[in-house]
Amino acid sequence: MLRIVIEGTELFDEEKQEFLPPIEDVVLDLEHSLLSVSKWESKYEKPFLVKGDKSRDEIFGYIKAMVVTPDADLDAVDRCSQQNLNDVQAYIDSSQTATTFGQMPERPGSGEIVTSELVYWWMTNFNIPFECERWHLNRLFALIRIANIKNQKPGKKMSPGELARRNRDLNEKRRSELGTNG
Repeated sequence: MLRIVIEGTELFDEEKQEFLPPIEDVVLDLEHSLLSVSKWESKYEKPFLVKGDKSRDEIFGYIKAMVVTPDADLDAVDRCSQQNLNDVQAYIDSSQTATTFGQMPERPGSGEIVTSELVYWWMTNFNIPFECERWHLNRLFALIRIANIKNQKPGKKMSPGELARRNRDLNEKRRSELGTNG
């Protein structure tokens, strides 16, 4: 969870030439989760997890979808400072897990557009409880990736002929490197 403080401000009414009552600081707790993505996609009716720029309205809409503070003043999000926005982006980019993955071979993407419904399907497919929809999204993706790796069938074993061919090739290579006949 990320906690941000949106600083209050003092406003001046130009017409009446008087200061208005000050706006107090607002403290908001945010969660970058599947639930937040789902709320955002419901509002904007497009996939959130695709690459590409989002409008200012869409960015602030996502921050509002991230708010988990009860009875929060969501209009305060529109007053986020650049530092607040930087903190939110750093939180979104963080892995939020100790799990690391080794260097994986490059594979062309499937071209599948990832939406919240697809992630919910992955959760169902791997028997991941829906309570995990509130986890940091990167942590949930790590769990889904682990489940996918663990559920894959072991690699195909070599046939006796393939094994003999591989050993012959290795022996030939070693003989040529060492300059021996046997």
